[in-house]
Amino acid sequence: MKSDAAIGRRALAVCLLLTTTPPFLSYADEADDANGDSTQKEKKMETVTVTGTRIQRAEFATNSPISTVDEKDIKFQGATTVEGVLNKMPQFTPDANENVSNGADGTAQINLRNLGSNRVLTLVNGQRILPTMAMDMNFIPSALVKRIDVVTGGASAVYGSDAISGVVNFILQDDLNGIVFDTQASTYQHNNNDDGLRDLVSSYGYETAPSSVTDGEKYDFNLAAGTDFADDKGNITFYAGYRRTEPVVQSERDYSACSISANSTLNGYACGGSGNNPWGRFTVLSGPNTGGSYNNTKDGQKVWDQYSDDYLYNFSPLNYIQRMDRRYTAGMMTHYNVSDTTQVYGSFMFMDDHSFSQVAPSALWFGSDFAINCDNPLMSDQQRSALCGTAAGTNEVIDTYVGYRLDGTNARPRRDDLRHTDYRFNFGLKGDITDGISYDVSYLRTVALYQERYMNDVDQFKAANALLAVTDDAGNVVCQSVVSGTDSDCVPIDVFAYSGISDAGLDYILTTSSTDSTQTLDVLSGFSQIDLDYYGIKLPWADMGPALVIGGEHRREVYEFNADAIAKANGSDDAYGEIKVSEGYTELDLPIIENAPGAKYLGVTGGYRYSKYDNNDDQGNDTSYSANTYKVELTYSPNDDLRLRGSYNHAIRAPNVNELFSSQGLSNYSGSDPCAGSNPSATFEDCARTGVTAAQYGHIVECPADQCVYQFGGNPYLKPEQADTYTYGIVLTPTAIPDLSVSLDYYTIKVKDYIGTIDPTLIINQCLSTGNSYYCDLFHRSGAGSLFGTEGYVVSTTLNTGYLQTSGIDINAAYQYELGEWGALNFQLVGTWLKEMVTEPQPGLGTYDCKGLFGPTCGQPAPTWRHNARMTWATPWYDAQVSLLWRYLGSVDLSSNTDNEFLAGSDHYYVNDHIGAYNYFDLSGSMTLTDNIQLRAGINNLLDKDPPVIVSNVLSSFGNGNTFPGSYDPLGRQLFIGLTAKF
Repeated sequence: MKSDAAIGRRALAVCLLLTTTPPFLSYADEADDANGDSTQKEKKMETVTVTGTRIQRAEFATNSPISTVDEKDIKFQGATTVEGVLNKMPQFTPDANENVSNGADGTAQINLRNLGSNRVLTLVNGQRILPTMAMDMNFIPSALVKRIDVVTGGASAVYGSDAISGVVNFILQDDLNGIVFDTQASTYQHNNNDDGLRDLVSSYGYETAPSSVTDGEKYDFNLAAGTDFADDKGNITFYAGYRRTEPVVQSERDYSACSISANSTLNGYACGGSGNNPWGRFTVLSGPNTGGSYNNTKDGQKVWDQYSDDYLYNFSPLNYIQRMDRRYTAGMMTHYNVSDTTQVYGSFMFMDDHSFSQVAPSALWFGSDFAINCDNPLMSDQQRSALCGTAAGTNEVIDTYVGYRLDGTNARPRRDDLRHTDYRFNFGLKGDITDGISYDVSYLRTVALYQERYMNDVDQFKAANALLAVTDDAGNVVCQSVVSGTDSDCVPIDVFAYSGISDAGLDYILTTSSTDSTQTLDVLSGFSQIDLDYYGIKLPWADMGPALVIGGEHRREVYEFNADAIAKANGSDDAYGEIKVSEGYTELDLPIIENAPGAKYLGVTGGYRYSKYDNNDDQGNDTSYSANTYKVELTYSPNDDLRLRGSYNHAIRAPNVNELFSSQGLSNYSGSDPCAGSNPSATFEDCARTGVTAAQYGHIVECPADQCVYQFGGNPYLKPEQADTYTYGIVLTPTAIPDLSVSLDYYTIKVKDYIGTIDPTLIINQCLSTGNSYYCDLFHRSGAGSLFGTEGYVVSTTLNTGYLQTSGIDINAAYQYELGEWGALNFQLVGTWLKEMVTEPQPGLGTYDCKGLFGPTCGQPAPTWRHNARMTWATPWYDAQVSLLWRYLGSVDLSSNTDNEFLAGSDHYYVNDHIGAYNYFDLSGSMTLTDNIQLRAGINNLLDKDPPVIVSNVLSSFGNGNTFPGSYDPLGRQLFIGLTAKF
């Protein structure tokens, strides 16, 4: 017998529901209600949570297109990183990953629909993982992943900001009983047999890659243990893991052994390089010999020769094509049923990821103005005469561009020490208030700590001191600043011969800059689901009643960035910002018709969320705004064979803390300055719009190694992006072919006022071709007119721009063919056809479409068609399975060779005009050795296919080592073996 309190709660709930029930709903009659108690108990079966909705029902089918990767797929791929799994899916475009070195931040990101990693919401068991801009796939314990759900389209009405391109939800194993140990080791084996590239490299006098290499080892160890307790009322699961990735340098592959650029006719390859060479480059800026351009000879003698491209430096060999990485993970997940109607749950997750990137040694960067005294005792008479003319031997000081790479016999490559330490804790309470009314209340806190130590970079201020060398009274060569007492630690440097700088000189001028950031996210969330079916409320043609969710959420995200004095001197600065958002939301699932002739099921789902944002920083910038998001989804099944579904979502992406408050700084981009050089490709009239004077035209120094500079940073006055997404789909499960399922889904996503930056290449092209002041005002040339160094750059900070729009069709198909006593064959196809990938950089200024293109503005390849096709033979012997995966990437063309005004470059590159379709084949298998032990092994990129070679002139974001290592397999054939033991 129910208690009076329980009866009262139920009566109150029914009264509230009756007062808010729409008049078109019907009610069960009294006879049905008399037997309702047992009926309702039967209805309280296990419910299913589906990604893309908060509504939980038994056998609930989503209205949104979902692609799922399960544990078996992950192990078949030999994957130790979840981003590696997702990047192979046709819906994803690779983002930050382990194969990006220069400019890497150490994180691993995912990019759904090529709309950017900041427009996909990532969840763990339905909850946010980390602060928005601290998102890192390294945090996910891959060995505990049961499945990964990928939902296409906006989901802000359900989850809040960021869910524009879709949602990726990692479902983790959280109820283990026993011990699971999983380990895996892998290595790459590659044959360097591209004779054309080997001949090219050797023709420049560079060392070729070894003919065969085995490298890039990865090791992964994971342990998980769990047990039920309190008479099976609760469970606690622990996990711990360690992953190690060994680095690979670019000298170990044919395609990356030198920096490859286009030749003079743009129809072939050349080994390019940097003018900042290890022999020493000098251009005289003042005095009687102004304009002289010289280089120390390669023989180590103190003799100046006329500078030419023969002195270009091959900076590639020491660069990483795979970063070194060490990752530790640990955590626990628990739940306990306090009563039949109440469960308490919680989790703790930890990660410490330590990664190193490595690039060529630093330099006294050519383009920086240094002073050299004409009586410098480290110079030869010939050098002093070439620099100073008649002033040679005097104490006159000559302004000079110096380019001197520290790649001598005591070379010290630049290394970026990147460390991420993340903590995530959540606690919650869920259960039933009464029959038909459930709740879930939780608190989540995450802390993401980031430390960067950039080592072996030249302190340009100290270098300037060290170049002013004199002879003291004792006959010793010392710095002028030592004599004057302004810098007693100064050690003179000899840049007038190859490998002339001593270890003491390197110790003095080389420095380590440090930056640190802390990001925290606090989320207090709660919602209640009301199943009106329990109260006999339903439409007359439906078996189930509506389900209503009402909830609220409050999030607070804080960002703090600190830079040391050296980092600040290089353009970084401290920053602080805070975002607070309060939200209320609701979701309704309404079955309209069920089990009727011609209508197996017809239902509609709707959702709405109101969000109020308050942002502030430590500079007095306070902004606030509100946003509304909503959705409507419809599902119709005439029978068991066919289901039609469609949805509309209005989503938002609020500016995150980095976009609002990150400090401004300078970085390099791959591109050239059309106004530089003795014979600029752009006219003076065009260049004048970018700030070039008549005196500078024809005398501006070109960007070294096609690496110009842009300014990046935040903008506290950004407003939210607005997105409208539509999906229409069909699901076929024909009863005549019981083991076949096929789904086709069309999607279109349009993001208005998108937050981003304008690509520096686009800024340059638009200013020169149109003269539009919006673009031309973004140039900040140095006093000498250049676009590099610390004074010359293109402004590319965050701002609300135009719109992004993409659309296409996804296909998912699966079929199982029985082989009788031989087991079964399973076939699976996941493919994406891209209809458009349109960008409007600024409202009303035109658009460009990157479908089927790649290049300086379009970025990584966006093929029209991609697919993964897997065939698996499940044998009846030892549970053995053999699987072959065919990965297909369609062909792409070079965007800068098109005639679109936003994409077209000044030159037509025949050498990379077209990249043909790529086919990769991965072979893997598994078998059970004992009841407790399963072995797996495989070969990815079975045929050891080389990636395409992309010249540096057109290589863009996430390019590295003359290719796109995220889109194409960069290291060759990968062999892996793994073992899972369960006890």
